[in-house]
Amino acid sequence: MDRKRVVVMGFMGGCPIAGVVWQHLHYIVGLQRLGHEVYYVEDSSRFPYDPVAYDATADCSYAVRKLAELGAVFGFEGRWAFRARYTPGHDTYGLEAKAIDELYRTADAILNVCGAQEMHEELLRSRNLIYVESDPGVEQIRVDKGEAAAAELLSHHRALFTFGEHVGTDKFPVPLHQFRWMPTRQPVVCDFWETTTPPPDGAVFTSVANWNTRGKDIEWRGDKYLWSKSLEFLKFIQAPLQAGETFELATKIRDPQTVALFEANRWRLSDGEQQTICHDEYRRFLQNSKGEFTVAKDQYVRLHTGWFSDRSACYLAAGRPVITQETGFTALYGGSEGLFAFSSLEQIPEAVRAINTDYARHSEAARQIAREHFEATKVLASLLERAGV
Repeated sequence: MDRKRVVVMGFMGGCPIAGVVWQHLHYIVGLQRLGHEVYYVEDSSRFPYDPVAYDATADCSYAVRKLAELGAVFGFEGRWAFRARYTPGHDTYGLEAKAIDELYRTADAILNVCGAQEMHEELLRSRNLIYVESDPGVEQIRVDKGEAAAAELLSHHRALFTFGEHVGTDKFPVPLHQFRWMPTRQPVVCDFWETTTPPPDGAVFTSVANWNTRGKDIEWRGDKYLWSKSLEFLKFIQAPLQAGETFELATKIRDPQTVALFEANRWRLSDGEQQTICHDEYRRFLQNSKGEFTVAKDQYVRLHTGWFSDRSACYLAAGRPVITQETGFTALYGGSEGLFAFSSLEQIPEAVRAINTDYARHSEAARQIAREHFEATKVLASLLERAGV
């Protein structure tokens, strides 16, 4: 593959939560390892989120410090920019404004990761925008409902990719109209996560979640499809009690009755602050777990998207088996050794017992799934080739 100039655009400075940070780093480092000239740019009118202050703010100093730190550690020092379009002068950090606009003009590919980057005049001069959708269902439904803004946004991209690997197949019920969506999945730099040591004594199945996500429920053809994972966790709240083990969830739940309900079913709740703020602590949390137990969003499940979590892929790369809710991904990979899917409560204890019976086998199987299906260089080489880059 010829060396290309590739710009990754996203929101790891504007929303520097550890899981979000890793999601973007895997793109940057994966593309670097393919030999490309890689830049990271945020060019947004959204206020950035400060995880220390727990609020969005016009002060972008935290975001800028974070991007500078990550650039120095992960090999894109001098190749990042943060332009605050919400300021009168579009204050710019890292690369200068002229350099950003030159990147838009000369880049062979500009990856709009998670569709987070809004369009503006300078960016629209590029004909090499590539949309990478992490949350399947929302945009397809908006287009089907005739929302002109959704169709216009997508039309500015030369190629559309989605983590919903069943989108466009007979498994996914939403019509695609004039748009062609191609399947992809979260790239993972597997060696960032690999560990040669087994989990420490007392390790349990864990996960990390944002409990109070709102605002992205969608209605389609008389049904409402929910965004927050909290209701899915509550559906399966008896899982650790049924499995006879303690599970841990790193999240913030403010309602005392909900906390008591979790604790009565053998959940250990931690606030997840360090795992949220520090990407290294987040990685250690995953590596020090027995494996992951988690659920999927209602939207992903009932629309049969085939979606799979980027965080779960990191658990797999660490050799930590995963038990997760079925979205249809087992038609593509997993479903038994190292990676189990469930649709009912009864299937969860069975998966726990299988993993406990031969942990070493399931640990190695988890690693192999990550290497075969999520390794960043494989995923990104395929994406660029199919995008015609």
